[in-house]
Amino acid sequence: MIWPAEDLWLAMVAKQPGITVEVLPEIDSTNTELMRRARAGQTEPVLLVAETQTAGRGRLGRPWHGEVGHALTFSLGLMLKPADWSGLSLAVGLSLARSLDPQGELGVRLKWPNDLWVKRPSMSANTPTGWGKLAGILIETALPAGMGYSADQGREQGRYCVVGVGINIAPPVAEGLSTAPLGLQDLQSGITAPKALMKVAEPLLATLLAFEGTGFAPLQNAFNARDALHNLNVTLSDGRHGVARGVDATGAMLVDTEQGQEAVSSSEVSVRPV
Repeated sequence: MIWPAEDLWLAMVAKQPGITVEVLPEIDSTNTELMRRARAGQTEPVLLVAETQTAGRGRLGRPWHGEVGHALTFSLGLMLKPADWSGLSLAVGLSLARSLDPQGELGVRLKWPNDLWVKRPSMSANTPTGWGKLAGILIETALPAGMGYSADQGREQGRYCVVGVGINIAPPVAEGLSTAPLGLQDLQSGITAPKALMKVAEPLLATLLAFEGTGFAPLQNAFNARDALHNLNVTLSDGRHGVARGVDATGAMLVDTEQGQEAVSSSEVSVRPV
């Protein structure tokens, strides 16, 4: 598989001096590798791409596997020190959605807090809600070796942030999932992992750098415009039920419950079948 590593580097180095682009045929996990490096004191900015992962991870430790060419898996690592980390995964998701579906015509939507979903009428028989999962995001941070571990030092020095992205390219074959996956090729004929990377990598870097300065608040309305859960019945991990009403300026999901509207900042959210 031919990757546009040099073109990507040229596009990204103008925004982030010193960044490197690495493409590996196989690795356990791009996120795990960059976290290992950060803990060893290697905090240089890097885009690490793997043609296949043997131990890829999603949110809550769920596995993410893919054959060569069937998925785009990469991690972008760099030092960041935003005033508030809240809403970062939402900003990343919005960046990906805008890059893959600029006008929203393909139906790419954002499932709080870290997935890209697509809803199409032809998929209505696949899942109770008719949604298909296109991509997932996993964000991890580390204090590099030799840095202090107090909260004040973390704010002043920042943390090494690793943004992991997995995008289905070929239509996946999966059984028993609550939200059946679909591939980008279901939406765009002829798209490949290298082409998809060219679409998303440089805008993602720009999003992270902007987030460092302004946080999530300027993106609130744009996220809500692509919110897959808006006005849907949802179930929270603690068993509460309600209706999703978008997100607030910190990225917390607003849910109308029997006890009133609540802001949910950390919870596994599932769409309740109607």
